[in-house]
Amino acid sequence: MKKSLSLESLKKLDKSNMLDLLLDFPLQCKAAVDIARGAQVAFTKRGFTKIVFCGLGGSAIGADLIRSYLYFESKIPIQVFREYTLPACVDNTTLVFLSSYSGNTEETLSAYSQAKESGATLIALSSGGQLKEYAQRDKVGFIEIPGGLPPRCALGYMSIIPLCILEKLGLVKDAGRSINQTVAVLEHLKKGLSPRIGQKDNIAKSAALKLFNKFAVIYSASVHFDICAVRLRGQLAENSKALSSSHVFPEMNHNEIVGWENPRKLFKDFVVVMLRDKGAHPRVSLRMDITEDILHKEGIKIIEIWSRGEDLLSRIFSLIYIGDFISYYLAILYGIDPTPVERVTYLKKRLAED
Repeated sequence: MKKSLSLESLKKLDKSNMLDLLLDFPLQCKAAVDIARGAQVAFTKRGFTKIVFCGLGGSAIGADLIRSYLYFESKIPIQVFREYTLPACVDNTTLVFLSSYSGNTEETLSAYSQAKESGATLIALSSGGQLKEYAQRDKVGFIEIPGGLPPRCALGYMSIIPLCILEKLGLVKDAGRSINQTVAVLEHLKKGLSPRIGQKDNIAKSAALKLFNKFAVIYSASVHFDICAVRLRGQLAENSKALSSSHVFPEMNHNEIVGWENPRKLFKDFVVVMLRDKGAHPRVSLRMDITEDILHKEGIKIIEIWSRGEDLLSRIFSLIYIGDFISYYLAILYGIDPTPVERVTYLKKRLAED
């Protein structure tokens, strides 16, 4: 049966209106700036030696974006922890962001207690929940964001707000210009990703059709763009309910490239998604070109997706935005509502029973 990406199919399957959230994403990024500007987060402490983010899933992906974006700029190490427990490096010279969209992520609440005991400076970010209660009880810096979204759809809040806070603290340069450029690029990109644009001129629809009933193998450069590969893998899982894998260059050339020999009989069901950027290291770009040649000789289908925009932040966000739409259209092709994550809900229910 031929699969359709018609407006009728979208309306029938997208019962939770994921499409509206995707189309409103540039506005969310603008709103995040306003929330950050109005945030009352004051510290007596300065001279931080490290920045740590604690979060899981959609609540942590914004932290990954900040880490990737500031790879060269930040003189202070930035780490992202997705665990119940924190390492000994978190101490009273650490600035800790605790990100939980719901405010009830148990791993993040556990990390909150340990970060507080370590004497670290804390900033909590959520739409409410227990994290808000903890922060208010302990008089910890707290920033509240709008609720009612799937956590993975709150990336604008979870990335731009902390970035603006770091700017306020003098830990990064003026981010305002970059954020404004990013919003402009996203607004322009949205027009070409809209469901009203056909497959021929819509890169997200075209990619989704090529990935239908295939296993996606996602590659990107490690510097700045590893976040884009991880994000796409996560979105394919949560939105499309589809497995995929991801890896980064140049590391991929030191191990995984050899693995593209077996099991050869499965290669017809694999599609490589290359996330490319004009600003990548020249040797990394050459490695990606050569790798594509090798894979083509094995008969592997390759989709190249290039970033948009001039500023680094806009180029990162552009690849993420295209990937989000790909995962959305792929969900429609599979005949499913992209929003519910029933297995996550089931898992949390089982954990709550124990």
